[in-house]
Amino acid sequence: MAVPEDTPERLTVARRRFVDLEPHLRPEELRARVAELEEEMAEAGFWDDQDHATKINSEYARASAKLGVHDGLKQDLEDLDEMLEMAEEDDEMAAELAGQLDSVQKRLDGLEEERLFTGDYDAGDALITINSGAGGTDAQDWAEMVLRMEMKWAESRGFKVDVLEVSEGAQAGITSATFRAAGDHAYGLFGAERGVHRLVRISPFDSQGRRQTAFAGLEVAPVVDEVGDIDVRDEDLRVDTYRASGAGGQHVNKTDSAVRLTHLPTGIVVACQQERSQTANKVMAMKMLYGKIVEQAERERAEEIAKEKGESQDVGWGSQIRSYVLNPYTMVKDLRTGVETGNVQLVLDGALDEFVRAWLLQQAGQAEAGAQSDATA
Repeated sequence: MAVPEDTPERLTVARRRFVDLEPHLRPEELRARVAELEEEMAEAGFWDDQDHATKINSEYARASAKLGVHDGLKQDLEDLDEMLEMAEEDDEMAAELAGQLDSVQKRLDGLEEERLFTGDYDAGDALITINSGAGGTDAQDWAEMVLRMEMKWAESRGFKVDVLEVSEGAQAGITSATFRAAGDHAYGLFGAERGVHRLVRISPFDSQGRRQTAFAGLEVAPVVDEVGDIDVRDEDLRVDTYRASGAGGQHVNKTDSAVRLTHLPTGIVVACQQERSQTANKVMAMKMLYGKIVEQAERERAEEIAKEKGESQDVGWGSQIRSYVLNPYTMVKDLRTGVETGNVQLVLDGALDEFVRAWLLQQAGQAEAGAQSDATA
């Protein structure tokens, strides 16, 4: 197996990308922080405060993982030069070199993606809510398809996924569902999926086999424990309990363990039925409410900034972001970035990385252009 001619050039490009990214990684700061966390975790009584210990342990895991990515890339890039020399005369080494180089480039892509996140909550977990829109039963079926697609994508990214609430449709699909995606930059990544998803297909629910259009809306909120100076008072909350409708055995069917919270000042409604007890569901529902309040405040702030700049910008939930066409042709097209593909089934199975990355790059470019405009104003 001959070494491809472009291999030395790919190596050079990979080294240059790593050098450009290293300041963003801040390896020495990470190394010092990991050492601090290790000392704290080794102290007697560390686990006496479970909440604090869990947060420290999570921070340690994230910092260690990021440091591991940096150190692994640095070592692999150093090894590639030696591997290249050996690969000229060894087919087995040539195959290993190709695999190692592909791995390096994939990890560099991931680091470049992380650099695009600038929001206060981008690095944290996300609460994703999907609602059926116009289109009747087709829309409810479509909402369930979107739920499956988004959850499969989250799992492919290595996120832990927990379904918190599902409201089933009368005949098929769902009217709404909320799940939590836990992992690095889940909120920042799912920002690319916020908006209305449109499906065009021959309806399986139409006896005449006519083509139908259905819509599903996707909302994203960060997972936060509290909302700074935003006061959520008990008198501002309406608490409703009901029997969970999802899986969970006899317990959920016999007790009103599910909780729905309505925040009266904002009209925000959240619900949780995943946990086994009403108390646990209320705790999770409060976190969901905090996240929704934060998201609403950020959205209103973005709208105000756009208004002050005189921009005609739709930053609301109702913006249609992507079309999925199954008939008369097959195509998925992102209406914001222009990215499209004819392999609809692959997308519906969770292959969203290309769409998400294009949106992140677009947002980063717009932010940079806005900063330059403000600087010259």
